[in-house]
Amino acid sequence: MTPIGPSELILIRHAPSEAGGRLAGRRDVPARLTDGAALSRLGAAMRCVRSVVTSPALRCRQTAEALFPARVLPEDARLWEQDFGAHEGLLPKEVPDLGPLDRAALAQVSPPDGESFAAMAARVTPALVELAAIAMEDGPVAVVAHAGTVRTGLALALEDVPAALAFEVAPLSVTRLRCLPGAFSVVCVNATV
Repeated sequence: MTPIGPSELILIRHAPSEAGGRLAGRRDVPARLTDGAALSRLGAAMRCVRSVVTSPALRCRQTAEALFPARVLPEDARLWEQDFGAHEGLLPKEVPDLGPLDRAALAQVSPPDGESFAAMAARVTPALVELAAIAMEDGPVAVVAHAGTVRTGLALALEDVPAALAFEVAPLSVTRLRCLPGAFSVVCVNATV
């Protein structure tokens, strides 16, 4: 991984969850922290990070604690994953088939009693913008959260919410955004250490 720059927002997806392959947007499932070597490498690569913020989800808090031991780890509820509503706990093959949709339409789909990706991005965006301002003022900020949170960061950089749905986000991967006045540039996506 290239050295982290002074004004970066570093988006880290939590370690694999103990959800058994089921959708776990708002379900508070633990992380599987069995890859100690990967956690150690990633933690070492993050030494220059000035601040860390985490989603309140257990899997995110546990990942953050493993990567940033002895650090203060404030939580921000706006960073929660998309609410999959009635689809929470389903295996991907059990989710009803929506038929062919372009990304713009898919971003607007809301599961029953849940939220769409576009609604989640609208919720997460103000938090990421605030954290980007901190990164520009004080140095790199790490966010330990979810795939949807990472995609929201990419949507900010691309200035296109539906386009962010094209990205896969692996557990314990890093997406880095350089924060610029009124803009972001993408340093890397879905990197592992």
